[in-house]
Amino acid sequence: MFRDREDAGVKLGLELSRLQLHQPVVLALPRGGVPVAVEVAKALNAPLDLLIVRKVGAPGNAELAVAAIVDGDPGEIVLNREIVETYALDEDALRVLIANERPELERQRVVYRGKNKPMSIAGKTAIIVDDGATTGTTMKIAIHALKRRSPREIIVAVPVSPQETVADLAREADRVVCISQPGQFRALSYHYLRFPQLSDSDVVSAMDEAARSHTAGQHRTGRHAVSASSTTATKSMTRNNKEK
Repeated sequence: MFRDREDAGVKLGLELSRLQLHQPVVLALPRGGVPVAVEVAKALNAPLDLLIVRKVGAPGNAELAVAAIVDGDPGEIVLNREIVETYALDEDALRVLIANERPELERQRVVYRGKNKPMSIAGKTAIIVDDGATTGTTMKIAIHALKRRSPREIIVAVPVSPQETVADLAREADRVVCISQPGQFRALSYHYLRFPQLSDSDVVSAMDEAARSHTAGQHRTGRHAVSASSTTATKSMTRNNKEK
């Protein structure tokens, strides 16, 4: 049981900080994954970006994904071919379904990201963070899309998920970090004491906070590096003077 998403992020960040990670970039799935990812990014002193995924529901069953649109530069469309075949959807039908979801993706991109482009993850460690993974469908779509962007490795990081979902995701990602894997998994909200609905403004505020925190962390790291360099130079000069 986690106190709230921030508490889950702190604990998840602690687990991730024990790993040897090459140039980590934290990617949050909005909305629920953002407060968790903010704390993870702080723990790793890593940049935080969003990975906006819009599910395309099947005709008459919006919860069943036939495809998904993944925001990016360029964007990606990931098809669930099994469901496409089950519903016998041709290209025209798919095109209409996808077109219906694009406005909301574009709206989220403008509100959450503004004019900022997605961060490059080529050669880096991409850490996808959400507040939990029930079926793992959205997470698997995100993984497939990220693989095309040439990361060094992809890590899925969630506070809680069913054991079978973790095993399923482990077949898709390079690593999965999950704190709680209950055998009897209930709705995601049951694993948090506080699990409020988040608004667009909550996402924007959290991303702004993460950006300020990362900038401050970079400055602290820079000052420490300069201080260490100055100390080394002073010791070297002292040693040289003694030798003379």
